[in-house]
Order: sequence, then structure tokens, then C-alpha cells
Amino acid sequence: MDNKVNNNIPIVAKEYKLYFFLLVFCFALWGLLNNMNDTLVPAFAKIFMIKAVDSSLVQVAFYGAYAVLAMPAAFIIKKYSYRVGVLVGLGFYMIGAFGYVPAALLQNYNLFLVSIFVLACGLSVLETTCNPFVLSLGAQETSVRRLNFAQAFNPVGSIAGLFLAKYLILANLNPADLEARMAMPADELAAIRHTELFWICVPYIGLIFVAIILWLIFFKSKLNEKDARTAMTVPEAFKKLFSKPRYYCGVITQFFYVGVQVAVWTWTIKYIMTTEHIVEHEAVDYFIISMVLFIIFRYVCVYLMKYFVPAKMMAVFAIAGILCCFGTIYLPASASIWCLIAISGCMSLMFPTIYGIALRNLGPEVKFGAAGLIMAILGGAVVPPVMGWLVDTGALTFLISGFSIEEASIRTAYYFPIACFVIVLIYSLAFRNVKD
Repeated sequence: MDNKVNNNIPIVAKEYKLYFFLLVFCFALWGLLNNMNDTLVPAFAKIFMIKAVDSSLVQVAFYGAYAVLAMPAAFIIKKYSYRVGVLVGLGFYMIGAFGYVPAALLQNYNLFLVSIFVLACGLSVLETTCNPFVLSLGAQETSVRRLNFAQAFNPVGSIAGLFLAKYLILANLNPADLEARMAMPADELAAIRHTELFWICVPYIGLIFVAIILWLIFFKSKLNEKDARTAMTVPEAFKKLFSKPRYYCGVITQFFYVGVQVAVWTWTIKYIMTTEHIVEHEAVDYFIISMVLFIIFRYVCVYLMKYFVPAKMMAVFAIAGILCCFGTIYLPASASIWCLIAISGCMSLMFPTIYGIALRNLGPEVKFGAAGLIMAILGGAVVPPVMGWLVDTGALTFLISGFSIEEASIRTAYYFPIACFVIVLIYSLAFRNVKD
């Protein structure tokens, strides 16, 4: 059958397994940090008593950093090596994480945003470096499968991050709501904030020590893998890249995919709290179930890619994502929550599949191409605030009835993810014959 792909070639060549093993730790680290960052949105909304759209600036700072550092990271790995890119990325992370300490002491939300931005600059460099590094560790025929396999460790880190957030951050939030906090004396409110912000710092400072260990391993290693292909100037690279519809459409699609992933996960806790009337550290349990489903489906998809074309699989999952969004909007809470959780399963293969399809068979321009796809992660800074605005204003509540204004607002905000999944579907169908 024409969907059949070659499953006799190893996903990772034997001589590259050490490289792959070390990179897996980086994939897990930024997965952990990505999802801890999602939980900071409801945490900061409560601590600093701000609106949903303002608390989503956490995601603007985090994912906006990807647009800033992705291209400089491409220059670093072009001039030096992948190893140097990893060292620079981990260095930025450690500086940003340490910045949480003065931000907590000063109880300053803006300083937290700056620290988050610096931390995420490090993650941008890591992703720009590690994704094409993984693609290079073997045959082109297994490149998409290899990246999906490596990315499967990313949500393992994500689950670890959610557990850290649940037990260290969210569980230590004071139960006082906005009205109670507004009525508190300034000294009492400051004392509560001090405790809450202390616990926000704990996991980030602890992870600095993990980052130091990784940094030292890479520093002492002799992994100086570089792109040995013919050098290409920046104008030449971009001219060639943007002459390929599969690439530039991939960048656009990645922008909207990352936007929908971050937005769905950012507002999952708010959705659960609103529909189930529970507090943050209880709502995060549903988020954890979402991530477990994401991991299971990622591994299932890696296996199925031995037999089916990745783009065609992605089209099926995009349709399923659209249907789950409609269920999240219209079904009663007992069913809509499971539709919301199922969206994570639908998203499981999309990022690495879009990435692999867009970069497949590129030549010397691949590093700049990888940077462009990482810059597309800027979608994570754009879509969550749009959904936050829909949550705050209830602009689409006229499309639904039978729920309170608050619940209708969070439900109808999920119309925006539907639009994003439609874009993924169009890309999947347009390049459905690109095989792994």
C-alpha cells in the first residue's frame, strides 16, 4: 500500500545513541518548564489580583522570547556547534530562573515577566539547537519518527512539571479569593504574597542545580557535531527557504499549532475550576490526565508512523481536535471536561510532524529553517491572550445558552482553537504525500 513506510531502518543510528540520550534530558527539561509556566497564569492572577488577559502576559513573555532568540541561536550553531548552542541555552535558563528571587522579594509582577523572558530565551536556544540535532542523528527516512520519539520525552518532563506545580506552587496558594484579598490590610496581604511567591521560586531554583549538571556534562563532552554541508549566506538561505511552500506554510501552521497548544493548556485549569467549582491544586489533576493522554498518544503515533504517512495521520487528528473543541463548548460539564482532556491526545503528534515535514530534505539552509520554525512558537504568546480576552469579555457568549456568564465565557473561548486546528488540517491535506 502506498502509505507503507520503511520500518527496517533504525530510528537512531548506533553511533549517535549517546548524543540522543543527552538531548532527551533537554527535551524533558523544557517540557517541564513549559507546563509549570502554564500554571503560573492562574497563580499570578490570584496573587497579584489581575484579569485573565493580564495574567496571560506570562505566556507573552515566555513564548515571545522564542521570536527573539531563535535566529541568534541559528547563528551560534552555524558558527560553532550544537554543543555550544546547548551550553548557551542552559546558561540563559539559569540566569532567568535566578531572577525569580528578587522578583519574589520585591513582589513585582513585571520583574517576574522579565525573568520569565530571559529563562525562555534559554529554552528558545535549546529548541533551535536540539530539534535539528535530533533530525541529523540518522537517516532522512526516519527523521520524523526520530523527532517524534525524542519529543515523546518532552511531555514526560511536562508531567513532572505539573506535579511540581501542584504540590509546591498551587497547593501553597492562600484560598482567599479576590474579594477577601481586597478587604485585607496591606501588611496581611503582603505576608500572604510573600509565602505564595516563595513557593513559586522553590522549583525554579531547584532546577538550576539540574541545569548546572547538564551544563557540565555538555561542557566536558566532546560532542562537537556541526553541519558539514556547504556554507550558505543568510540571504541565500532565506531565498531558498521561502521558495518552498512546504516550508513557509509549515512556519505559518506551526505558529497556529503552538498557539492552540499553549492556549488550551493555559486555560484548562480555569475551565475546570469554573465548570467543576474547585480550587487550583485540585483542577490541575485534570491537567495531569491531559498530559498522560498526550504522552500515550505520542508513543502510539510514533509506532503508527511505521505504517502510515505522518501528514495523513495529522489530518485525522486535526479533525478529531475540532470535534473535541465543539464538545468542550456545548456538552454538559460531565462530558465536556473529557472532551477538553481529549484535545491533548489530538495534539500529540502535531509539533514534531509539522517540524519534520517542513524541514524534510532541506540542504545547508536547514539551520535557518529550524530557527524560523522555532520563531513560530511566538504563536504561544499571541493566542492565549486572545482567549484571555474572550474569557474576560464573554464576546462569544451569544453562541451558547444554558450556562452562567462566567462559564459561557470560558466555554466559547474554545472557538479560537477550532480555527487553529482548521489551519493544521489544511496544511496536512496540502502535503499529505510527504512520507517519513
